[in-house]
Amino acid sequence: MNRRAFLKAIGSAALLPLIPRVSMAANPKFTRVRPSDAAWPSQTAWKQLNEAVGGNLISVQFPLSILKTDPTSDAAKQLLHNIKNPYYIGDQPGLTETLGWIDAWVTKPSVYAVAARNAQDIAAAVNFARDNNLRLAIKGGGHSYQGTSNAPDSLLIWTRHMHDIEMHDAFVPQRCEQVLKPQPAVTVGAGTIGMQAYNAVTTKGGKYVQGGGCTTVCLGGLVQSGGFGSHSKRYGTVASNLLEAEVVTADGQIRTVNSCTNPDLFWALKGGGGGTFGVVSKMTLRMHDLPELFGAAIFKINAPSDDAYRRLIHEFVNLYRRSLFNQNWGEQVTFGPDNTLDITMLSNGLDSNQLKQVWQPFMNWVKGSSGCSIKSPVEITSFPAQRYWDVNWNPSYKRDDRQGAPSDNAWWAGDALQVAWFIWGFQSLWMPSSLLADDQHGHLADALFAASRHFPFEVQFSKGLAGGAPDAIARTRDTATNPAVLDAFALVVTADAQGPAFPDVPGHPPGIAYPGMRGHEPATEQANRNVGRIDQCMNQLRALVPNGGAYVSESDYFQKDWQHAYWGNNYARLAEIKKKYDPAGLFTVHNGVGSEQWSADGFTRS
Repeated sequence: MNRRAFLKAIGSAALLPLIPRVSMAANPKFTRVRPSDAAWPSQTAWKQLNEAVGGNLISVQFPLSILKTDPTSDAAKQLLHNIKNPYYIGDQPGLTETLGWIDAWVTKPSVYAVAARNAQDIAAAVNFARDNNLRLAIKGGGHSYQGTSNAPDSLLIWTRHMHDIEMHDAFVPQRCEQVLKPQPAVTVGAGTIGMQAYNAVTTKGGKYVQGGGCTTVCLGGLVQSGGFGSHSKRYGTVASNLLEAEVVTADGQIRTVNSCTNPDLFWALKGGGGGTFGVVSKMTLRMHDLPELFGAAIFKINAPSDDAYRRLIHEFVNLYRRSLFNQNWGEQVTFGPDNTLDITMLSNGLDSNQLKQVWQPFMNWVKGSSGCSIKSPVEITSFPAQRYWDVNWNPSYKRDDRQGAPSDNAWWAGDALQVAWFIWGFQSLWMPSSLLADDQHGHLADALFAASRHFPFEVQFSKGLAGGAPDAIARTRDTATNPAVLDAFALVVTADAQGPAFPDVPGHPPGIAYPGMRGHEPATEQANRNVGRIDQCMNQLRALVPNGGAYVSESDYFQKDWQHAYWGNNYARLAEIKKKYDPAGLFTVHNGVGSEQWSADGFTRS
């Protein structure tokens, strides 16, 4: 059913009584209703919701269906061209950027979506879902690896179009006039993605706002998960830069929260997990002065033997702890079984001469007696920070090629593998700074080498505050993120996926080739083999850090002891705040605070 037919159907429906309000809290064993249930809201009820949200109730379609019903059609070919475009995916209420996870979940559309324009639309949807015992889903960008913005048989609150941006020279949160000084800030709608914010704040405004590394991640979800960017060691997490938020809670109230008003809920929103405490409609984030220069060190080094690779890793660890373990450096290095060190490090506030001075001793060692060889052009240079997200200046972006797409719709070419992927396995681990000590760094290097024998992994230095600016660490300490991040110098991530792929999608029809599309169902057998290798890889590092914790947005769907892994000793406080603002559990996501009380699909209180 298309949107026009849907609106016609609900407009001509007989005037049937609305479903009576039922208190979820009064029945701890209740089950939410599905479309097949007699208690599903009537057409008249849906019509009234549509009127309440200004005609912005959508009957959600599933674009991937055409790959099953008419795989040789022009429409199917167009879909498979667009499916590798994150802007196309973000514009579809029935799609998520991750298409699923082996033996865990697959993307499936909600029944209806409210394409929210403001907090009042969100409140109407929240009240409707609560009063009619509906499963509720919330989606801005749809980037969740674990499918937390995906729930079939649900009502979706879709914030994609809430991306207004307003910059302030001197912002003070409400009721904080006596305790906080005015400061530069930017207010963004909950559906604002990174590139929209960077374009307004940095490219055009000459300021810095902490967002994510991926330019199409929605800032609303990023704040609530904690959020890291390339320069987190200098500016703190995204959550730590939140000054104020407007949020709709389970009772339908539109609340302004900050450190002076509803400070407990404000704290929970800063890293306590998206889709858990309410629906954020807009946020105000701290703006920072932009340094004149960003910089990069990008190149690959290959070792001729396992022993040489071990020595190379030891030398890099020494370089990191001696010269890169500070607020000026972030991003990542990839280690793998091919004995290659793939270096992609970014800097802030350093000129080209300073960058080369940092790296010269390491480069001299590589070119000396190490036996290693440099396998790519060496880029060690600085550049104007204001041009970094300028798509007309930076050649590292892919463009949205749809007709009529905004000219600044772009994403990093290196992020293309994550678009429409189907995950096989994904794990992460915080690495404490104690491993860089004089008597420990050798053990760290040996563990990195041992882990690399099993599977490639990344050491993401931006995702760890240790070594960072003191004010960044102090702000992040006042968030709900696992306190382990304060003493972590990096997050180790290893993952594998295929894509695009989806269950029940057949192979390529004869004579038709879809670029970038394998065209088959998820490869379960190969996935299981590689998940075993991922386990072996991470076990080498967990031997050093047995209780290291993981990052909620980038971790295993089957994460053990997820409460402690994601939030450490903050979990008990988060659980109390959850009970206060959402006692009946209207907002439920996989491995979210309070989800222990619900079935895996979020429909039945256990």
